Amino acid sequence: MEQSGEGRAGNAPSADFGATPSSTATDERADQPHGASGTIVDENYPPGTTASPSRGIGVRASGLDAAPGGVDGRRRRRAARPGAHPATSRAKRALDVTMTIVCLPVIGVVCLIIATLVGATSRGPVFFVQERVGLGGRSFRMVKFRTMLVDAEERLRQDPTLWDDYVRNDFKLPNGRDPRVTAVGRFLRRSSLDELPQLINVLRGQMSLVGPRPIVPEEVEKYGTDPDAYTTVRPGITGWWQVNGRSGVGYPERVDLDREYAASWTFWLDVQILLRTPLTVLRARGAH
Repeated sequence: MEQSGEGRAGNAPSADFGATPSSTATDERADQPHGASGTIVDENYPPGTTASPSRGIGVRASGLDAAPGGVDGRRRRRAARPGAHPATSRAKRALDVTMTIVCLPVIGVVCLIIATLVGATSRGPVFFVQERVGLGGRSFRMVKFRTMLVDAEERLRQDPTLWDDYVRNDFKLPNGRDPRVTAVGRFLRRSSLDELPQLINVLRGQMSLVGPRPIVPEEVEKYGTDPDAYTTVRPGITGWWQVNGRSGVGYPERVDLDREYAASWTFWLDVQILLRTPLTVLRARGAH
């Protein structure tokens, strides 16, 4: 449920962005259309400190909570229980694996249909693989259905006007103004079906069903000097940002939402987000 990064200019390097909580603290961007190279490293990550305070989020001895003046005045979120951490929660991991396995028979049929449509309507591979930043700042290869032309990056680089729009719009192009997207790709993006292959990343432990959207290395700087709100949790297919506006909410508000999720995470918050996701997808609010 995110703006695609296919065709994002630049190569995504394999990097570690300060992968432990005690240190400083990546759709489809910065891609190579046939996938970016990189080594998948161990995704295990020890529990650490919770996210640092940001706009509308205060720190208390018992945990973190979002004050009434938080992101767009959203309601106060309950502080996370002491010791509760999404990166190490067995209940969260069990939910990820159980739901993915249970849904696989139906999702497998849908994916087969989508793969046939993508392959039959445009030249190039069915899947788009790109390096993203994961838990602890470690890189991993995220999988999606390809929604753009195979020369998407070259088209972006060769058109100065397109490039300027891309940079000004938080490294994505405004809805309906991206000539690189295929006809099938537009439908897949609007319905978020292009993200179904990311269930592979969930089973591998690189992603979760719920968490911040996986970012490319260039976006790390958007989180400032303290990217804990992103790097201390596994990125997710859906999440707090997705059900609160998706691509309609840009930086820095997106950072605030990620920080709020990391600070107030509970198992039941994940369940709430999962229940809200189908309606968000049907409304297609912020989807392009």
